[in-house]
Amino acid sequence: MLANLKPRQKLDGHILKNVPFFSTLSPEAIEEVERIIVKKRFAKDQVVLIEEETSDYMYLVYSGKVRVVQMNEEGREQIITIHKKNDFFGEMSLLDGKTSPASVIAHEDSVIGLLSRSDFDRHLLSHEEIRHKIINLLCERLRDSWAMIKILSFDNAEHRVMAVLNRLQELYGVADDRGSLINVRLTHQQMASYASVARETVTRVLGRLEKDAAILVLEGKTILLTDAFYARLKGTN
Repeated sequence: MLANLKPRQKLDGHILKNVPFFSTLSPEAIEEVERIIVKKRFAKDQVVLIEEETSDYMYLVYSGKVRVVQMNEEGREQIITIHKKNDFFGEMSLLDGKTSPASVIAHEDSVIGLLSRSDFDRHLLSHEEIRHKIINLLCERLRDSWAMIKILSFDNAEHRVMAVLNRLQELYGVADDRGSLINVRLTHQQMASYASVARETVTRVLGRLEKDAAILVLEGKTILLTDAFYARLKGTN
């Protein structure tokens, strides 16, 4: 549910021209879309979109990160994925008119651009290139779902946690001389919800991986995956 939407305002810095999704639009078309997008700020852990509610917007992460979650029977978050700057979400509800399949929560202080259903139909669906990109985007969503299924298919808790770390590296990894740096921070509880294991299990597994030099926990709790991690991961497949 959205409340207290501000009047339409232009996004600072012409962000859309740097977003691959809009790269096929003419400068004039990009300018028009920038003009009609609404910018809204969300504080860390503030709900952006609630599962099973009807949404009339497509969302662009202008800055920050948001996590896509579903609630389990105990009322705890099950993290599906995390969207970063320039990522989109909410497009499925605009396409099929159904309710949102998951909730979206600000993972850190974020600025989100909102494009209404009517503007989405008028300014985007009329472009054939955009329609193709929407298909590609839906395929990415399907791949995210398959990646989640693969993580949950592991019976061994350590393998699940390692699969989560590997998935985070695929999405947010940054090359480092020592390995691959995961450029997103999750608490042990959030990582546990991603892997569907207990928080204590995550703490124990990370401690074991760190002791074996498979990961390095850097300042700010950022995790770096080493060559030893990938050698160990290979043995889980």
